[in-house]
Amino acid sequence: MPSQKSSAMNANIITTGLAFGESPRWHDSRLWLCNWGTGEIVAVDENGRSEVMLTVPAVLPYSIDWLPDGRLLVVSGWEGLLLRQEAGGTLVTHADLRHLSKNPWNEIVVDGRGNIYVNGGGPAPAPGEHFGPGTIVLVAADGGVRQVAEDIAFANGMAVTPDNKTLIVAESHARRLTAFDIGEDGSLSKRRVWADLGNDYPDGICIDAEGCVWYADVPNRHCVRVREGGEKIDRVEVDRGCFACMLGGADGRTLFIAAAEWRGFENMVSDARTGQVLSAAVSAPGAGWPSYTSGTRW
Repeated sequence: MPSQKSSAMNANIITTGLAFGESPRWHDSRLWLCNWGTGEIVAVDENGRSEVMLTVPAVLPYSIDWLPDGRLLVVSGWEGLLLRQEAGGTLVTHADLRHLSKNPWNEIVVDGRGNIYVNGGGPAPAPGEHFGPGTIVLVAADGGVRQVAEDIAFANGMAVTPDNKTLIVAESHARRLTAFDIGEDGSLSKRRVWADLGNDYPDGICIDAEGCVWYADVPNRHCVRVREGGEKIDRVEVDRGCFACMLGGADGRTLFIAAAEWRGFENMVSDARTGQVLSAAVSAPGAGWPSYTSGTRW
C-alpha cells in the first residue's frame, strides 16, 4: 500500500481576486494562468502584480501552453478548437477537434519535440453525470490530429517527463495518476497506474527534477508531492480547493498553486472572486513539460 505519511508545508498568498485559476504555466519570468469564468489569460509575477495578457472567446474550460517557436496555444474547450496566437496578437485555428467529440476539451501539454496533447472530449456523459470517459488526442507537428488514448476517468492535468518518453495524466474520478510510453510518432502505449492516490482527487499536475509529481486536489484542499508507486512525501494545505499547480520561479523551486472556493459545477461561472495564487518553497526544481524554463524545447 502507498504511504500516507507526508510533511506539511506553508503557502503564501501571491494574488487574490481571481475567479478560477487553471492551467498555470511558468513563462517569461511570470506565472501565466487561465482565469476561468472570465475568458482572461493572466500573467502574475512573484510580487503579485498581475496583467491580463489576452482575452479569449471561451468562458470555460480553456487551457494554455506554447509551441517550440514560442507561439501561444489555447484550447477553447466547448468550441472544440485549438487556437494559436500569431505575432500580431490575433488568434487563429491551429487544429479543429470537433470531429473527434462534441464534448468539451480540457487540458493541454506540449512535449519537448513539439507533440501537442489535448485531453477531454470523449463520449457523451451518462444521465446525471457532468462528464463521460475522456480521451487524449495528439496534434502532431505536421498538423495531423488523432486520438491516442481513451477511457480516461475525468481527464485532468498532464505532464511529460524530461526525456520525452512518458506522459502522465491525472484521472480525477479514478483517484490515480496514469502513465503512458510515448512512441517516436507521438503515440501512447503501455498504459499503467503511475500512482494510486487513495482518497485524493488529482487535478492539475507538474513534474520535478527528482521524478516526483505534484498534484492539486480540489475536495481535499491541498497539493501533494508523490513518487511513482504512490508514496506521498510532501504536501501543502490551504483553505480552499486546489485546482492546479506549477513549479517556477527563478530557480524552479517555487510551487505555485491556483486555488478557489468550490461551489459545484453549476456555480463555476458567477461573480464570486475567491480565486488565489499561492506559493510555497520546495526542494526540487521543475522538470519536463509543461516547462518552467519558458518553454525551451529540444
